Amino acid sequence: MEFKYDKHNKYHRLARGTVITIISLVVLLWVWWIASIVVKNALDFNNSPLATPGEAFTALFDLMRHGDPMEHRSLSSWVWSSLSKFLKGFILALAVALPFGLLMGTFKTLREFFTPWIEVLRPIAPIAWAPIFVIIFQATNGSIMVVFVGIFFPLLTNIIFGVQKIDKTLIDASKTLGASNAQIFLKVLVPSTIPYLMNGIKVGLGVGWMCIVAAELYNSTLSGIGYYVKFMIDNFSYDYAFAGIIIIALLGLLTTGVAEYVSKIVSKRMGMDI
Repeated sequence: MEFKYDKHNKYHRLARGTVITIISLVVLLWVWWIASIVVKNALDFNNSPLATPGEAFTALFDLMRHGDPMEHRSLSSWVWSSLSKFLKGFILALAVALPFGLLMGTFKTLREFFTPWIEVLRPIAPIAWAPIFVIIFQATNGSIMVVFVGIFFPLLTNIIFGVQKIDKTLIDASKTLGASNAQIFLKVLVPSTIPYLMNGIKVGLGVGWMCIVAAELYNSTLSGIGYYVKFMIDNFSYDYAFAGIIIIALLGLLTTGVAEYVSKIVSKRMGMDI
């Protein structure tokens, strides 16, 4: 039976997904509001450490218009400080993980040698490295290194997996046609690994945002959205702290959303589905 594409079904699925998303977010806000009331009553605080959604979003709009109430710095300056460190850590992780993963995936001896290193270091939470890296590399570079560690391992493991998933007949056919090892590496292995690389990027970006926020908690340089949240909590401005948490969530959604979109385009153009 021939399948016929029905654009109305597409719009129906889109509308259904949108409605479910809206309902889900409304329920989340409702649960948040209930939890904030419970915490306030339990602790008997006038200024509850768990701000209500109304308080948090009011603070967020004020932060966007007038900057923070303590240092009077604009929201963009706090965000850009974190974003610049995040991007540097991501680029560094990509620059190291891509060639290293391709080599490990290609050469069995190299993979067997470094696998124990990876299995020992990978389970260590990147957050555990934050105070050490901040001391060794200072605040800014230390934060970059924490992001590097957080993103590096998802990238590396996905690239290795991608190389090992390549159809061996493609390599054999390339050799039959006279391709050199360098040509096979550049024109077969590298392109075939890209969809898996994109999957590693999606995972790594989410981890990276957790890392940058955690690293900035140890900073004393008054920079970064993570430090901003800590600074607001230390000054009992919990509503502005939650405004910062909302910003972190939006930044995480934005970066992973862009990666997801690019990943779908790349996989579709390469005719691969992972």
